[in-house]
Amino acid sequence: MENVSINMNQTKTPVYFVDEKDIKDLVKQFNPTKKIGDVKIPELEKKINEIPFVDSANVYMNLNGNLNVDIKQRIPIFRLNKNGKDFYVDEKGVEFPISRNFSYPCMLVMGDVDASEYQELGQLVEKIDKDDFSKKYFIGIKKEKNNYNLLTSDGNYKVEIGDLENIDFKVKGFKTFVEKYLVYQNPNKYKKISVKYNNQIVTTLNPYFKENDSILRNAPKIEIKPEVESHKPEEKKSETKPEPKKEIKKAEPKKSKAKKETSKPKKIEKKSEPKKTSQKKKETSFKSSSEKKKKAKVVVE
Repeated sequence: MENVSINMNQTKTPVYFVDEKDIKDLVKQFNPTKKIGDVKIPELEKKINEIPFVDSANVYMNLNGNLNVDIKQRIPIFRLNKNGKDFYVDEKGVEFPISRNFSYPCMLVMGDVDASEYQELGQLVEKIDKDDFSKKYFIGIKKEKNNYNLLTSDGNYKVEIGDLENIDFKVKGFKTFVEKYLVYQNPNKYKKISVKYNNQIVTTLNPYFKENDSILRNAPKIEIKPEVESHKPEEKKSETKPEPKKEIKKAEPKKSKAKKETSKPKKIEKKSEPKKTSQKKKETSFKSSSEKKKKAKVVVE
């Protein structure tokens, strides 16, 4: 059919999962009369969208009477090997099968990865692809139990990152370790380099590396030291806790005694004042009465 135009929307990285010949065969199936006007456009568009490699499709007729088919193909973010099956995952977290005609170069991920982690895992892969250092070292991702490990092209070690949070910080920690230490070491010396802990890097030596024999023999002596130091701050905390409680208990009875002592003299002063005044009144009244009697006696004489 000469009046059919098929447009494959290409991105920065070309994708060839869908062939134009396959689309033209579908158009023929939905146009048995071979007339453009008889093409069942809605049914044809729905059929093209059902192709697992197609992200979206738009079928329409232009003013010149030509049938246009615009197709956007899925772009894999990573290739997942899960339960013995291989398939691609795009940026939307949609799974689609491997193609026999075309293989897209992308990061290989292995392990029992849950579908809810596809988008976060895709963001990790994009960060690795954009960073020259990460792209040089990391060639794959493997999930073991609940921990993610980055597989490296240098040596036989793996980089343990744990969960998919704080990826930038973890990658920077590994980069610092490589530039300041690992560059001067044999990469086969290590079995695992863990950056999943905050502000520290934990390394596991390779037991099959001959130069590690003397180090592995002395390893238990090195591990005892941090355990002894870790108990010291706990003892100090236990000693400082009861001190403020004792001071509070001693201070309470002193305040209560002071209140009682101050309250007693106030009551005595109030009671004693009326007694003294009554005695004075009696004395004055007695004197005045005696004086009157004396005066009376003088007048009579």
